[in-house]
Amino acid sequence: MRAFVVTGPGVAAVQEVPEPTARPGEVIVEVTRVGVCGTDVEFFVGDMEYLRSGHATYPIQLGHEWCGVVREVGDGVDPAWLGRRTTGDTMLGCGRCRRCLAGLHHVCEDRFEVGIRGGFPGALAERIAYPARYLHPLPDAVDDVAGAMVEPAGNALRSVDAAALRPGDRVLVAGPGTIGLLVALFARSRGADVHLLGRSERSRRFAADLGLDQVWTRQTLPGGPWDAVVDASNSPDMPGLAVDLVEPGRNVVFIGLATVPTPVDSRDLLLKDVTAVGILGGSFGLDGAIAAFADGSVDPRPLVAATVGLEDAAAVLAGERPEGAGAGPKVHVDPRR
Repeated sequence: MRAFVVTGPGVAAVQEVPEPTARPGEVIVEVTRVGVCGTDVEFFVGDMEYLRSGHATYPIQLGHEWCGVVREVGDGVDPAWLGRRTTGDTMLGCGRCRRCLAGLHHVCEDRFEVGIRGGFPGALAERIAYPARYLHPLPDAVDDVAGAMVEPAGNALRSVDAAALRPGDRVLVAGPGTIGLLVALFARSRGADVHLLGRSERSRRFAADLGLDQVWTRQTLPGGPWDAVVDASNSPDMPGLAVDLVEPGRNVVFIGLATVPTPVDSRDLLLKDVTAVGILGGSFGLDGAIAAFADGSVDPRPLVAATVGLEDAAAVLAGERPEGAGAGPKVHVDPRR
């Protein structure tokens, strides 16, 4: 089958690779849509931390934001999965360790991360083998565009939950990229007064087009109070600023990740009685994201600017905008093309 494989920094191609087979407990999914993520870009350019820590090596088959149709089931898998549309968790725990048994599989020391960690092949391919216990079915009301947005939306929903927002609370979301915009949309759906902080005029304009019209730069940012601050940026100075801006006794959420250390003074947290929450993965937000997409309270589809084939994935990872692309921050790949 065809798969997109990165073999080194800036070096990638569509290759013919062996068809996956379903081992006991696994299914084979025909992939219908894959989102290109900032993590994929980091692997493509060689900046991803896992390459330095040894949790990932080249060659790597990317793709962790996906949806598809179950075409085969392995031994021990309910045959009712056959033909069902689905997406799945990125974080695959061992299922045996103390963390997994406590329901914290997403921080399992021996976890795989689909298309990211431990050599588990990602979804930038025609088919993938995947453990059935981590599948999440998609209802008909969630199309393939939205289906491939469930994974980032799970991260965003977890961030909104961690912010502990009440209706009418003023929340500042730093970084109007895919995750930041989804955070803003989920927060708005819960009745929060949502503000966005961004550097790029293009991203700020797109946010306004989504109806998120309280969009600021550092220079124009109004005064608080900020009942929660969600840092969805990659700016190394934003975590400290977030702690400085948030109201005492409230929550700061870190979902963005810089490529360099980002110091936060613990004295600022302590003296303001601030709760700081880090979000790793969307595992516990996937079902909620699917439900929000299905009932229409959040619509992620305007964020998708274009859909391309596997052969165009390298250009997208290199930063090229597909011809005719819309203004949204996300590009999807359809491996069937």
